[in-house]
Amino acid sequence: MILVAGATGNVGSALADQLTAAGHRIRTLTRNHERTEHPLHDRHIVADLNKPDTLDGVFEGVTRVFTLAGYDDMPALAATMRAQGVEHVVLMTGGSAGIQRMDNAISRYMTLSERAIRESGMTWTFLRPRAFMSNSLRWLPQLAAGDVVRVPFSWRRTAFIDPQDIAAVAAEALRNPDLHHGAIHELTGPDALLPEEQVAILARVLDRNLRFAPVPNDEARTEMESRLPRERVDAYFGFYVDNLIDESPVHTTVERVTGRPPVTYEAWALRNAERLTA
Repeated sequence: MILVAGATGNVGSALADQLTAAGHRIRTLTRNHERTEHPLHDRHIVADLNKPDTLDGVFEGVTRVFTLAGYDDMPALAATMRAQGVEHVVLMTGGSAGIQRMDNAISRYMTLSERAIRESGMTWTFLRPRAFMSNSLRWLPQLAAGDVVRVPFSWRRTAFIDPQDIAAVAAEALRNPDLHHGAIHELTGPDALLPEEQVAILARVLDRNLRFAPVPNDEARTEMESRLPRERVDAYFGFYVDNLIDESPVHTTVERVTGRPPVTYEAWALRNAERLTA
């Protein structure tokens, strides 16, 4: 049995759909939201992985788990999974797990999450995707308000990835854990794009006269601190202003694992055109 945690997220929902479409019986888990049941779902569970002592029986009968990084007590969560019979964990972290910077809030929780799974006694596969193409949906209020799209860190080139491709790699690792045990899959799309190039692609796809506008760093910090914790904002500035990470290199992992090339940003935009014009 496979359990998919975070089954309403961009990757988890796609993974659940891909596994059931391939005929796998799965169990889904979310913290707050019910997921529409599918005939091949063993059952859906609403539970909080931040509270391992409340998870009695959640993993019973489950041998493989997909989960995210960053829960409050990853060692305790890993111990709970192993005690209930889980054998293999596919953990999604991110590129900053590789730099292991304990002074950066995001890199720290990703690094510690990987460490907890490594030391758990279970076999594992780590997925380190770069920024999601679906992050462009954050521009929906701007797209609804007019034709100007303002983006911070405008000089940063990123090999954005479609969450569907992350899910496809996760599905392969869950179906064939022996082939992916100990693998660290660095996941990107096929091209490294600037934000301005993303906006130009959206303009073409949506047939709109969109204009790109860079957001100065001081304005970006003020806007981000109005909705995010300070240490998380500091982490982003560390990545993109202090150059702690480089998300521009393109990796061939998606094609190597799935047998097909990763989705382009334009193809993602075409598939999501209705959402982008809602």
